[in-house]
Amino acid sequence: MTTPAASLDSLPLLANLSHTQRAAIAGVSRIETFEPGTRMFDEGGLADQCWVVLSGCVMLDAFVPPGGHVVLQSIGPGELIGLSWLVPPYRWHFGATAVSPTRAVVVDTAALRALANDDPALGYQLALILIEALVNRLQATRIRLLDLYRNPS
Repeated sequence: MTTPAASLDSLPLLANLSHTQRAAIAGVSRIETFEPGTRMFDEGGLADQCWVVLSGCVMLDAFVPPGGHVVLQSIGPGELIGLSWLVPPYRWHFGATAVSPTRAVVVDTAALRALANDDPALGYQLALILIEALVNRLQATRIRLLDLYRNPS
């Protein structure tokens, strides 16, 4: 079975972190599997974890009354789930559901914030990783909106 440390060491997402920094993150992490249909978190809930998908697919969604959950984006291997843990009040802005068998590194975000506070170089690198993930999500949303308005049917 793969350990969090081995999984984190192999991720391009974390390539700019030192081995020591990745090991520190691995120390506050575990690997979990999620069956299709597993609800990982709900909009408004406490953002006390984040995930790096190792395999599988997770859909981010928003609750839109009266229709229910609307899929916003799919997240796959090597990508982050849960970016709301860094900024107070640490609440999810979206929800997430595994849509295929999914393995992920699960990180305790309170412990991760403490590591970042104790090691400003790590904190800076984590901020860059999160900003890159946010920019990628924003670009994907922009493309989706352009497609929607270009083809309103």
